[in-house]
Amino acid sequence: MSDKIYLDYAATTFIRPEVITEINPYLSEFYANPSSLYFDGRQNKIAINRARKNVAELIKCNKNEVFFTSGGSESNNWALKGIAFANKSKGKKIVTSAIEHHSILTTCDFLSKNGFEIVYLPVNSQGRVDLNFLENCVSKDTLVVSINYANNEIGTIQPMKEIAEICKKNNVYFHTDAVQAVGHIDIDVKNIGIDLLSMSSHKIYGPKGCGALFIRDGVILDNLIHGGKQESFRRAGTENVTGIVGFGKAALLSNIELQTEKIRLYELKEYFLDKLLNENPNIILNNPDKFNTLPNNINISIPGIDSHEMLLKLENRNIYVSAGSACTAGNITGSHVLSAIGLAEDLAKSAIRISLGLLTTKNELDYVVEVIGQIINESI
Repeated sequence: MSDKIYLDYAATTFIRPEVITEINPYLSEFYANPSSLYFDGRQNKIAINRARKNVAELIKCNKNEVFFTSGGSESNNWALKGIAFANKSKGKKIVTSAIEHHSILTTCDFLSKNGFEIVYLPVNSQGRVDLNFLENCVSKDTLVVSINYANNEIGTIQPMKEIAEICKKNNVYFHTDAVQAVGHIDIDVKNIGIDLLSMSSHKIYGPKGCGALFIRDGVILDNLIHGGKQESFRRAGTENVTGIVGFGKAALLSNIELQTEKIRLYELKEYFLDKLLNENPNIILNNPDKFNTLPNNINISIPGIDSHEMLLKLENRNIYVSAGSACTAGNITGSHVLSAIGLAEDLAKSAIRISLGLLTTKNELDYVVEVIGQIINESI
């Protein structure tokens, strides 16, 4: 099999052909500044607001509650810094989890250096936050609770409704980094009770460099970027029209296909794991809770084989996955997520993440199972 098998959709996705078609006119013909008052500018503003409506419908909010950003990291920074600095007279406590994305953890580190108290919730062996711990540590001086909707490494979906209820009871804002979840599972921010939600275009087959922050009406937060009056005075800077238009089209397609694609991916995931684990019983599934994980996320440890070594051997056979640990210039450092769920260091260093997507087929997964088995046999 000579064609590339891409199984790293959690890292990024390709841009769908329909999205490219939607974007192309805005790269050439419709190039006016959307803040311009003449016709071409007004048309681009209309295109932005059409995209805003599509994104809003994907998470079931009002379109005036969606604000476009450069991506998930900016949205996360804006949510936490914006809430912290706008509401610091109430208190200085921020609650998050031990398994957040680095854009949350590093933002919390920044805020801790600026006088804010950060509380990190522990998680169980499946990566679920401890709700009793959350209830006990939320107090009158807590500003915001920020818990990722679904984890990027092990796919754990958090008990969002229960977290939101605890926050509401204590008059605390609830933010979620939903970059991995949006477009892959059903999300209803109103029904759950979410105040702020971060998302990213390139996780749902849209262009990179574009994301959004849902800000519920009535939420008080400072702006992160100052300047002009764009995004209803919330986020300055000439809008990334091509990125936003692409994000809007990707959101529309994701919404249309969400139910069928979710079922297809869950079935593919179960098929792959049944076959892989039956043929290789020593492989460890790092989150066996199939009912509370993302449909496309698989994290396994292959004892005795270093993650980086496995990645290179898979790449040599045209299979592209990612390590369960962060790779930097060939060196592997322990994953904070795998450490938080109590995985032994040797297993954490042998972990890989396989994430499925639109082009994934059973034939591809059959080949991956075959290749992993070959690599395991070679290492014995």
